[in-house]
Amino acid sequence: MLFFRQTNILSAATVIGLAVLGSRVLGLLRDRLLTSLPVDQLDIYFAAFRLPDLIFQILVMGALTTAFIPVITSYLSKGEEGEAWKVSSTIINLAIGFFVILAILIFVFAYPLSQFVAPGFPPEKLAIMTDLTRIMLVGQLFFVLSNFLSAIIQSSKRFLIPALAPMAYNLGIILGILFLSPTIGIYGPAWGVILGTFLHFLIQLPVAKHMSFKYGFVLDIKNKGVSEIGKLMGPRTLGLAVAQISFTVDTILASLISTSSITVFNFASHLQQLPIGLFGATIAQAALPTLSEEQGQDNLENFKSTVLTSFHQILFLTLPAAAILIVLRIPIVRLVFGSITFPWEATVLTGKTMAFLGVGIFAQSIIQLLVRGFYALRDSATPVKIGIGAFVINIIGSLILIKVYNLPVWGLAISSSIADLINAGVLLYFLDRKVSHFPTRKLVVPAVKMIFAALVAGISLYIPMKLLDQLVFDTTRVVPLIALTGTATFAGMTVYLFLTWVLDIEELKSFIGLIKRIGQTRQIFKAPVEVLSTGETHG
Repeated sequence: MLFFRQTNILSAATVIGLAVLGSRVLGLLRDRLLTSLPVDQLDIYFAAFRLPDLIFQILVMGALTTAFIPVITSYLSKGEEGEAWKVSSTIINLAIGFFVILAILIFVFAYPLSQFVAPGFPPEKLAIMTDLTRIMLVGQLFFVLSNFLSAIIQSSKRFLIPALAPMAYNLGIILGILFLSPTIGIYGPAWGVILGTFLHFLIQLPVAKHMSFKYGFVLDIKNKGVSEIGKLMGPRTLGLAVAQISFTVDTILASLISTSSITVFNFASHLQQLPIGLFGATIAQAALPTLSEEQGQDNLENFKSTVLTSFHQILFLTLPAAAILIVLRIPIVRLVFGSITFPWEATVLTGKTMAFLGVGIFAQSIIQLLVRGFYALRDSATPVKIGIGAFVINIIGSLILIKVYNLPVWGLAISSSIADLINAGVLLYFLDRKVSHFPTRKLVVPAVKMIFAALVAGISLYIPMKLLDQLVFDTTRVVPLIALTGTATFAGMTVYLFLTWVLDIEELKSFIGLIKRIGQTRQIFKAPVEVLSTGETHG
């Protein structure tokens, strides 16, 4: 089962989604354990992540999502494995070389760079942040190698192990918290990052070996495939650099607001990322190889149908998830992070920040798909230009809300969601033009139906939550809090599913069909091409 190929988008997204769910659950457990450490130390830990993550995102993710997977998929679909491995080895060697150079520079200048990232930190915090940054840099080297393995495995439409790898990563950090933090404090999870990235790498080696992937010490920069990847990843790398600058600016502003603002913003972002990673990223990730194949076959109609169906699948899942996070923000924060170790003031602030971020959940999820649509069309410049515009809007909005209006950390969330909504809208507009227009009715009508159903479901969540909170459940205790959250969620989701049934939304039928096959695991993983890859759409 670990080596099966997933040949349609829905089955691939199911495999990825189940693994991502496990990873996110472990991630929330990791965050819950982190709350046992002092909040001011957590600020240092999250701030220290900025620089190592920055160079990883720019060096690796730009190559993987933009060009590496489409190009390697093209070689593998033609049976040219030898050339695929030669190109892969060259790109991996180049990435390692650049990473080592940048890592050495960051290691040497870690203290002044920490001052820049967290100007609100006193010298004693900056000293600890410098140490943590240097420790976590080591782990990023394993991440570089591991994510290239993930891309190679995904290019052959095997998604399970790459999706399970983040679970191993979170497990490493959890082990660091449990066994190292009692003696070395905040340094425990930092060393856990190194263990986690190593496990992330190790778990994927058997699948790569099963695929007969052959790594070599080659540096064929004149290779056609290498040149194509280089040309395609350039704009995406610039776009990711801009995004990382945006995240860094958020960290800078959060460090100037209050002691716990960086922790609050990161915890709220982790909760917001749960539905984005579970639904948006999984479907978009599963769609990329199929979109790349359809583009390679000049099958524009199938390409448009795949984008449309994946687009509506994402909306169908993320809209109710956003409603749950927005309405049930306080109970969710209390359940995830605890009411004893996590102060009530931080709980309220995290909940409000998460709610404002929640408005942009469906937009961020759609962006994942639309950007990959451009990548499959070998156009990495357009989404970068649009992303830079969204970045400027986010930065200006953040500065105005935080520095002019003196809003708390949730002001950053408002600005972020506005930028995401604009980004998604403009991306959709230009992709529509690039493919000579999607059928308007098939694009708009299902989306409007789902938005309406989600709004009604939100109201159906709010009413029982308020009534039960005041009249039935003592939410100062964990069990009644779980009962309140579960009851309100059940009520809201029942209304949502009923309305999607009444409104005849096609996505409900697709997922009912998938659920019926859940017991037939092998058939799901190896299902033949069907609804999402045949180009069937709905009205």
